[in-house]
Amino acid sequence: MTTWVLAILGVLHLLWGVGAIAAPRWFFDNFPGFGRHWTAAYPPYNEHLMTDVGAAFLALGVLLLVAAWLRDRKVTNVVLTGLLVFSTAHLIFHARHPGNLEGADLAASLVSLALGVVVPGLLLIVSGPRSRRTENTPPR
Repeated sequence: MTTWVLAILGVLHLLWGVGAIAAPRWFFDNFPGFGRHWTAAYPPYNEHLMTDVGAAFLALGVLLLVAAWLRDRKVTNVVLTGLLVFSTAHLIFHARHPGNLEGADLAASLVSLALGVVVPGLLLIVSGPRSRRTENTPPR
């Protein structure tokens, strides 16, 4: 299950990253899509910032897909820890600064950002680190 969730998260981050890099103005005006405009609720538009955000999403997407591909506990834990740090900082900012979002859009935005913290946190627990003693103990 962890592999599939890593792959799904990787693809999502890649899509967001490519969108923000290839069409930063469109990304700013339309993210997350479905008629919602959450990023545009934080004006003014800044092409450099949107491209940098896209690069961060792209990097996270690649790392998540590499972790899914390798299926290595240590790699997975490192990637999920990085995602958890990013997602926690992202959630804290938006919880403190709602921009022009209100009502259902603000609630949906915060819930989606909270899921960005909860999902990697749960995956870290599920894929949790084995003790060094267990990993370094030769098989009998």
